Amino acid sequence: ETNFLYCGRRERVTGLHWWPLLALIIPLSESVRSKNGLLSLLSHFSSTGEILAHTLKAFMELMEHDFVSWETLSAAFIKKIVSYVNMNAMDASVQQLSMSILENMVPSSRVLFELVKKEVTVDRLLTHLQVTNAQLQLKAMALLIALLLAATDAERRVWGGGQHWGTNIIHSSEPLGDEMAHYLYVLQSVSLNLHERRMRTSVDPYSQEQRELLQSLRQSAFESESDAPAGTFSTERRRSLCAKEFRKLGFMNNSNPAEDLRRAPPGLLALDNMVYFSRHTPSAYSRFVLENSSREDKHECPFARSSIQLTLILCEILHVGEPCSETAQAFYPMFFGQDHFFEELFCICIQLVNKTWKEMRATQEDFDKVLQVVREQITRTLSLKPTSLELFKTRVNALNYSEILKLRQTERLHQEETLAVPVLELRERLKPELLELIRQQRLLRLCEGTLFRKISSRRRQDKLWYCRLSPNHKVLHYGDVEEGVHSPPIESLPEKIPVADMKALLVGKECPHTKEKSSGKQNKDVLELAFSIVYDVEEYCLNFVAPTRYEFCLWTDGLNVLLGKEMTSERTQTDLDVLLSMELKLRNLNFCYDFSHAEQ
Repeated sequence: ETNFLYCGRRERVTGLHWWPLLALIIPLSESVRSKNGLLSLLSHFSSTGEILAHTLKAFMELMEHDFVSWETLSAAFIKKIVSYVNMNAMDASVQQLSMSILENMVPSSRVLFELVKKEVTVDRLLTHLQVTNAQLQLKAMALLIALLLAATDAERRVWGGGQHWGTNIIHSSEPLGDEMAHYLYVLQSVSLNLHERRMRTSVDPYSQEQRELLQSLRQSAFESESDAPAGTFSTERRRSLCAKEFRKLGFMNNSNPAEDLRRAPPGLLALDNMVYFSRHTPSAYSRFVLENSSREDKHECPFARSSIQLTLILCEILHVGEPCSETAQAFYPMFFGQDHFFEELFCICIQLVNKTWKEMRATQEDFDKVLQVVREQITRTLSLKPTSLELFKTRVNALNYSEILKLRQTERLHQEETLAVPVLELRERLKPELLELIRQQRLLRLCEGTLFRKISSRRRQDKLWYCRLSPNHKVLHYGDVEEGVHSPPIESLPEKIPVADMKALLVGKECPHTKEKSSGKQNKDVLELAFSIVYDVEEYCLNFVAPTRYEFCLWTDGLNVLLGKEMTSERTQTDLDVLLSMELKLRNLNFCYDFSHAEQ
């Protein structure tokens, strides 16, 4: 057993745990001058098992301190790391560490990305997603995400955007952790963003391909006289017939339908959706067009106009073209394993437009109103997280216009009840008691503690620390913890801050750690999760980045309670509204109210 100074910290290590670390540190300076230095070192520990795992872990530790640039590593060294990932019979901890090394390597340069992509195939990583080892699954998914984010759109299309990568995980009976949920969100976001280019591209009046696509929509819907052999009709007569058919299709500029597609977004993506619908569900397409062609003009549901607006609505709901958040975890289970998800969803929803149009007995003047109802139908159904497109289709069609009206009426009545004068007075009387209940809940949450990730410039950080409030609410305890430790005892957290020494709470841009990292790379989501405690006479700061917005609200509220200030997070108001609503329902408004002053 010995003590030694390691990466600025004094470590106590025993037995075989320390000598791989020392052996790695000693030749590291040589590796800066020689690309083969690290390869020689790793070859020295070529055996599998615990020693190799410790060597790889030490290597990761040192790379995090920027002693060596990733780009100085030789191809031979990288292939050595890759070999551990590709081996069938290999210690799981070694494979996890190897994938972490590659994951951190990929974003460093295009050369490293190309090398890792060539050596580790997507199929090989997908086999790691089939195992029962949750940590191995997580590391494999992390490396896949790193490859996906570093790839070009063309490369992503070859991989199908990655939506099939999460299929096995989605259908697993095991609960998803926050990190895996984030990776699934990224898969969904990156794949949907493959539509961004078409969404932002308006029609090209000189494109023969686009003109042919527009003509194919008309030809698929009608047995047209205008398509008769040349010479049958005059040019003017042929143009008149085409314009009539484009009008029946629902184009506003029927003499030149391409003009309807000049707005971008949704641009050419709307044309793509219409063509996909006509080719993959031809009977539904013909039924939509012919059914509306037989109605009175003012009651026709315009297919083209509806398709253009619906495409825009879907882009907004699914956040197509928006950058990936670094913290979001929201994803739709039905997305994974589904080829042509966006187009298939459009096919369901465009038929919903026609169905809702009929239920509302709409006319052309009601177009915007109908599409608003459709947006609500889609949004409410998506919030139920259907696991397949078939289930989405069943549920969204069940949520007809009359059901939407009932939901709106219920919500409106609830709002009116809460705004009634007697209710408002009762709410005010109940507020102090319920706010005290929320304060106690916040302090209890701080006593339970939270696991935070250390602040780093890297995209992912594996360093963890824990912070919790003492049961008597007098001291904040904190300290580093190992991965996998979720609720360490308060005695194991060596650092402490007396609550009496706390001076102020800073949030967002006010925090020192967000000012230091105010580069263009800084993500607004991180700013929304950052907070700092100013303490002691020297005004030291303890800096946090909350794992979720929910945790941010609980911690900032709890710290404000300790400082004797009001709770200011949006969660406080939400919790107060819920508690007030529950209390009012339980009391059933059974109280005496004097209306005489109201009449005056």
